[in-house]
Amino acid sequence: MAGVRSTPVADHSPAMAPTRERSSDKGTIAIGFVQEALVDVTRRGLDAHALLAAAGISPELLNAPQARVSSAHYGRLWHLIAEATDDEFFGMDSHPMKAGSFTLLCHSVIHCDSLERALRRALRFFRLILDDMAGELVRDGDTARLVVVDPHPGPRRAFAYGTFLIMLHGLACWLIGRRIPLAQAVFRCPEPDFSAEWRVLFSPDLVFDAAQTEIRFPAEYLDMANVQNERTMKVFLRSAPANFLVKYRNSEGLVARIRRQLRHIPPDTWPDFETLAQQLHSSVSTLRRHLLEEGQSYQSIKDDLRRDLAISQLCHSDKSVLDIALELGFAEASAFHRAFKKWTGTRPGEYRRALAGQ
Repeated sequence: MAGVRSTPVADHSPAMAPTRERSSDKGTIAIGFVQEALVDVTRRGLDAHALLAAAGISPELLNAPQARVSSAHYGRLWHLIAEATDDEFFGMDSHPMKAGSFTLLCHSVIHCDSLERALRRALRFFRLILDDMAGELVRDGDTARLVVVDPHPGPRRAFAYGTFLIMLHGLACWLIGRRIPLAQAVFRCPEPDFSAEWRVLFSPDLVFDAAQTEIRFPAEYLDMANVQNERTMKVFLRSAPANFLVKYRNSEGLVARIRRQLRHIPPDTWPDFETLAQQLHSSVSTLRRHLLEEGQSYQSIKDDLRRDLAISQLCHSDKSVLDIALELGFAEASAFHRAFKKWTGTRPGEYRRALAGQ
């Protein structure tokens, strides 16, 4: 398929086999997702700042392109916007997906015995709910494809395609109780500024400016049994579908494995690259090559993890900035201040004060 290809999928050796991501590694969400979610709020003339404040997100962060917010705060904003607009699809279809639609969707698929039956029923549901977008499930030998049917003459916002696919993929993962690895994610639209998030949510192998939008995964998952029931659905619906942004991220790559490993070690004792390679039973050159295939370096993994840990501590603890800096392995607070501003566009104290101001 024609298009601009991003980083290809890595083919890891057995020594680098995937491990399920721990629920505690929730990460953060790029401010671009917040801005995208607020487009319809602004169009309707609603008070975006009030919604941000209710979600615990400082409006000042909208002016910092590199800013990030905790996944819990973003999930809260998702639900607040859906309630305020009575649209769980953020105004991206001419027919609103009225509040409660996703819950009804879950009720409609909960008794399907296989994932394939559940997905086909879910797609029929979306055809009834939305007017401008639909989906098709195509089973082609060993590969399954979820294809977005979009008759619009030009491409839509990347956020529209992404939200539609996140709902379907997240629902599918939950039904069978595991993440479904995506071999590739293809988008009809140009590459957005937040495409790095797409690599984590969908697949390292991204294609943009393609003829159509779709995700591809092994067809064997379609035959898996639905392991959920009405009791587990009640728990699931308390935070769905916003929790899909973190719950079913790509946890099967080398980057995710290294990130999990580092979370269990104090940052000031993180291994150097040579030691890490030994721990993963890999040569330095092989490890570096696999990381490059996933579009990352060891330094970027450490920086991203420090950033997420710092934001979490600033949002959810009373620790001083100095204590957080030392805990993250910085020799002095000034170095932490410089790093945090590089990561988010604001200093840690300003970030915390903006949150406190809500």
